[in-house]
Amino acid sequence: MVKLSNNLVGILNIITFILSIPILIAGIWLSRQGTTECERFLEKPVIAIGVFLMLISIAGIIGACCRVSWLLWTYLLVMFLLIVLLFCFTIFAFAVTNKGAGEHLSGKGYKEYKLGDYSNWLQKRVNNNKNWRKIKSCLQDSKVCKSMTEDADATPVEKFYLERLNSIQSGCCKPSDSCNFTYVSPTNWTKTTEPAPNTDCMLWDNDPSVLCFNCQSCKAGMLDNIKSDWKRVAVVNVIFLICLIIVYSIGCCAFRNNREENSWKRYP
Repeated sequence: MVKLSNNLVGILNIITFILSIPILIAGIWLSRQGTTECERFLEKPVIAIGVFLMLISIAGIIGACCRVSWLLWTYLLVMFLLIVLLFCFTIFAFAVTNKGAGEHLSGKGYKEYKLGDYSNWLQKRVNNNKNWRKIKSCLQDSKVCKSMTEDADATPVEKFYLERLNSIQSGCCKPSDSCNFTYVSPTNWTKTTEPAPNTDCMLWDNDPSVLCFNCQSCKAGMLDNIKSDWKRVAVVNVIFLICLIIVYSIGCCAFRNNREENSWKRYP
């Protein structure tokens, strides 16, 4: 009689195998159709995840349904390592995103961001010139500031100051409020002749491809966005970890069933 745990492991891995197919297709599509730096960056990880899920699913299906103990043992070993890695990453994600928040400005709907407020590990990542060139290219390709300029002529300064800009728009698409530039449009400001209170003021340019993409505030805004995303990912990881532990427990039962059945066949 086929054991229930073996059936469950088989069914769960068939579902995982089916899910791995569109992931793999998406990775191949990105490798052929990707035109931006961001798309090319995602290509290899997506393909790797698709292949990994496909292989581990095949091992789980064959190991559980065909009673191949060594294959099921390999499947359980990989699952255990995945649980450990996910647990470590989740703790790490919570640790590096614990610091940093935007600064509320009086009478403004948006916040401003300072790089020094975030964890040293994150700061080192964005201060690396090679990393920042790639990130900046992604921000420019995504046209993150374009939405601010669609109704630029109809946006008076009073209305603009009440806009709830996201962290990247606030940090990369406009100069810091401390610069005291004269507002023309959301991404067009007239520089003053007064001494610049910080280096970001000197780096600002009205060119849409430049703006404040080289500013420290842009890096801080990017980190605030990463912080929010990583916290959401960490919460999802906790849920995923619980599911993995349940599947791993069922897999252990299936492995025990395989050993018991093989023992009965060996000693009738």
